[in-house]
Amino acid sequence: MKKSLLLIAGAAMLLDSCGSVPITGRKQLNLVSDSEVLQSSLTQYKSYMSSATISGEKAQSEQVARVGKKLAAATEAYLKANGLEAEVQNFQWEFNLVKNNEINAFCMPGGKIVVYEGLMKLVASDDELAVVLGHEVAHAVAKHSNERMSQQVLAQYGAQAVGIFTQGKSAATQQIVNQVYGLGANYGVMLPFSRKHESEADKMGLVLMSLAGYNPRTALTFWQKMASSSTAKTPEFMSDHPSDAKRMADIEKELPAIEKEYASYINAGKKTTTTTTTTKKTTTKKSTSKKK
Repeated sequence: MKKSLLLIAGAAMLLDSCGSVPITGRKQLNLVSDSEVLQSSLTQYKSYMSSATISGEKAQSEQVARVGKKLAAATEAYLKANGLEAEVQNFQWEFNLVKNNEINAFCMPGGKIVVYEGLMKLVASDDELAVVLGHEVAHAVAKHSNERMSQQVLAQYGAQAVGIFTQGKSAATQQIVNQVYGLGANYGVMLPFSRKHESEADKMGLVLMSLAGYNPRTALTFWQKMASSSTAKTPEFMSDHPSDAKRMADIEKELPAIEKEYASYINAGKKTTTTTTTTKKTTTKKSTSKKK
């Protein structure tokens, strides 16, 4: 009993380290240290990559790496500009395309991102790929894995322990913990928070892709394609992702403000794309003339 109380007391001390998610400002509780999460995720990532088959699609692999690097650079620039330089050291970016026909992509803490070949069948441009990668980068930046692990800790201890955790703490801290620990250890906590993380990653992804010079409005057409490609329709309250309709509605609601605030970055990206396209066309014409 004493040992349990000591463990709870030790965990309670960590509640004072509550922070906020970059971009959205949402209050966040992490009971697990960055070093623990990064070490664990790196082990899992290496294990996965040792069994995965790297894609032989050279052009698509280069596209994933190219768009990923631009997003990573924009993300680090944002963090540094907003007094979060210390967070940059947590990232060692990798963007890999693997041979798998599933329409999927995932992100590990520390910036290890994997895209499946199946998803690339829906990608028609760098902008559309940036929708996916921006969403995945956002998961890493928001430390959603840390937060999910913290939820597991709270779920194991139970509601009674939460009262001990928050005893003597500020009202704000108690409110945060109560939001994490709802009624029921599955549908009450884990799945709703997963949906919240997905929606948050959608919003953050729009900002990050805008900062990298990509067109955030592409998200509407891309997620529509994703919705059309899915045959299984799981009820939202049982899903760890928001419904297609809610996702589209939320994105459409966020877009005007994002496009206005980050217009200079988006326009700069459009100019770069136009210049590159024009240069390629000009080069081709000159080469043809020489042959004649």
